[in-house]
Amino acid sequence: MFYDTDDRARKLAEYLITQKSTVRSTAAAFGISKSTVHKDISCRLRRIDHTLYTEAAKILDTNKSERHIRGGNATKRKYESVKETKNSK
Repeated sequence: MFYDTDDRARKLAEYLITQKSTVRSTAAAFGISKSTVHKDISCRLRRIDHTLYTEAAKILDTNKSERHIRGGNATKRKYESVKETKNSK
């Protein structure tokens, strides 16, 4: 799929930016680990294409600032479904 790590880093960043996705969903889309996505964007991309890195870093920062909200919402949905299951019995 990828010929070299620099190419992969660029493609991952382009996907992250255009889809405004998370590291997790980007990793799933490319069939690689979250660690690889993070390493490629945070380290490799900074070295090979600083402009693209800056754009991708903005998305990563936004995701990082929103993660506690996403986690809270996921927990809320989980317990609402547990409550609905108990009430339907």
